[in-house]
Parts: sequence; C-alpha cells; structure tokens
Amino acid sequence: RCALLGRRPQLLVSARLWPQPLPAAGSVPSAGGEMSFFFRAASRPRSSQQDLVRSIKDSLLALDTKTGAKALEDVEKNIFTLRETLSGDGEVEPNQDHVLQIALEICKEGVLSLFVQNLPSLGWEGRKDLAHCWCILLRQKVDESHCCVQYIENHVDLLDFLVVCYKNLEVALNCGNMLRECIKYPSLAKYILESNSFELFFQYVELPNFDIASDALNTFKVNPVLLIWYLW
Repeated sequence: RCALLGRRPQLLVSARLWPQPLPAAGSVPSAGGEMSFFFRAASRPRSSQQDLVRSIKDSLLALDTKTGAKALEDVEKNIFTLRETLSGDGEVEPNQDHVLQIALEICKEGVLSLFVQNLPSLGWEGRKDLAHCWCILLRQKVDESHCCVQYIENHVDLLDFLVVCYKNLEVALNCGNMLRECIKYPSLAKYILESNSFELFFQYVELPNFDIASDALNTFKVNPVLLIWYLW
C-alpha cells in the first residue's frame, strides 16, 4: 500500500480521528467557484423551495435548543418532504428545476453540514430518508459542476465525520451509503485516500459485526483506486 502512493501512511492518533467542529451553518463559502453558485439568484423572490430549505435548517438547528419528540418529529417531517420533492412520491415526478434550486439553496445555507452533524440524532426512518436525499443532491449539476460536491470539497471535515461514524452501529450503514456516493467523485475519493481516517477502514472490514464489515468492504469496491489500495 505504501508503494502505491509513494509514502508511508501516518500512524493514527485517537485524538485526531474525530473531525474538528463542523463549520457554522450558513457560513460564507471559502471558494470563489462556490460563491458564484450561491448568489446568482440573490435578487429573486423567495420560492417554496427556499422555504423548504429554510424549514429544514431551522428544525435541525432547533435540535440543539429543544428537547423531546416534537423537535425530532419536525426534522424528520421536513426531511421526508425533501425526499418526496427530490425523488417524487410515486405518482408525481420531481421537477428538475426545483431539485436544482433546492441543491443550490442547501449549499448556500450550509444544510449539508447540518445533515451530517445531526445524523446520529435521527430515528431509523429519518436517517434513511436523509441518506437518500444526500445521494440525490450530490448528483445535481449546475453549469457542468456538481454544486454539492463543491461544497464538500470546501468542508472536507464532513468526510472525516462520516468515516468515524462507522463506529456507531446505529448510523454505520447510513454513513456507508453516503460515503459511497461521495467517493464516486475523484476529488472526494482523493481526500479520503490521503486522509488519516482512511486507515480506519482496515479496522472496519475486520469487525465482528458482519453487516458493518461487509458495508465497509463494499465502500472500497465503489472506487477502483480505493480497492487497489486495499488489496495491495
């Protein structure tokens, strides 16, 4: 494995495994390319798509200040509405223009960070819906660029967080699903491959929990470079 990258992998220190605090939602993006997406339609009237994203953001932020089932119910209801908007409800097909607008608004408002940060707080259905939405959002292209992938490139701690969360049995499979979508994109796969947290996968594939070990191995198979590194 060392020969593949021409360097020795660094030893992991447990204190470095947990990612740094996630950026504050709605913080100003650090890259000019990302900025061009977010402010293109700044002068347009508020749309129902913007209202949906704002409701999702507000309900996720409220999890930090509210307690009880009501706050969680609001989050999961909003995420379910997002899922139906992105993928349709079985009778009505999604409006692609609305889907693209939602993807841009979610990046602008920092909701992708809130998704990852609050994933462990959700119930089983909520986590499943969130992972489903995550995969759809990453595939959205505006002017030949994947805006959500760009967002993650500028907030790579999200990838570290997802890798470390494999240790949490309740969310491991959801994290695996989200990571597999991420590493389909070369820039995100490159970051995972070169990060310290990548070495954790060699522990995960040997876990006694068959489901998690198999899921971690499946993550390698999504990207040939990762698989070669694993088999080297």
